[in-house]
Amino acid sequence: MKVKDVMTEDVIFVDKDVDLKYVLKLMKKHEITKVPVVEEKKLIGVITDNKIATKLGSIRSRGVPAARLHASSVTDKNIEIISPDTEVKTILKTVGEPGPTMLNVVEDGKLVGVVTKADLLHLVESEKKVKEIMHENIHSVSPEDRVIHARRRMIDEKVARLPVINNGTLIGVISDNEVVFALAKLKRSFPLGKQKHRLEELLVNDTMKTSVVWADADITVSDAAKIMIENNVGFLPLMENDKVMGIVTRTDLIKTIPY
Repeated sequence: MKVKDVMTEDVIFVDKDVDLKYVLKLMKKHEITKVPVVEEKKLIGVITDNKIATKLGSIRSRGVPAARLHASSVTDKNIEIISPDTEVKTILKTVGEPGPTMLNVVEDGKLVGVVTKADLLHLVESEKKVKEIMHENIHSVSPEDRVIHARRRMIDEKVARLPVINNGTLIGVISDNEVVFALAKLKRSFPLGKQKHRLEELLVNDTMKTSVVWADADITVSDAAKIMIENNVGFLPLMENDKVMGIVTRTDLIKTIPY
């Protein structure tokens, strides 16, 4: 199987000189967290919600609204380019390893598609129980934790998102995506002198996504993949007796694909 058989061809991309506010609008509209960046129609990098969160939260850009920052200021130039004829099995070998999470498909110097983990989920066919591969050591936050604490936790634990648990009950999820839009709103709504205080007081409860997709811990890996595809989510909290027993991610599921 070739990359051209699984890649997303209708690629949303931006020019390096557009403002960050426009990038955020695209991300929200299309429910994406990564956007390729071009200069004179040539691919130069990728913008991720992680990179934006880091930029908006930095001291140097404190007080600068998204409308005054350009795409180039948050572009990650550590990109990986592959061909439409690349074998999918070569991609599967590196899933979960450090490196770019979006593979850019280029042909004759032109960006013709991208491959993300979401594009590979439909290849998951394992009938193994998902609880056999889930992470039982759950990294979570409470609704009363500060957002800066949650963000630090994600960085330290090297995870893309955290379930929000209150008295043992799953009530939400927070990821870089929620953090990005909260920071952009804060910068837009408050003058520089008040931003630091507002940021320090911003709680997970004010920022988290409350509509959480979860699954029973007894479902199969294949069924978990279908749920992720249908709901466009990157992880699933796995429940048993109304308690979170573990977490499974796209990466975990894709690792079950033989190559």
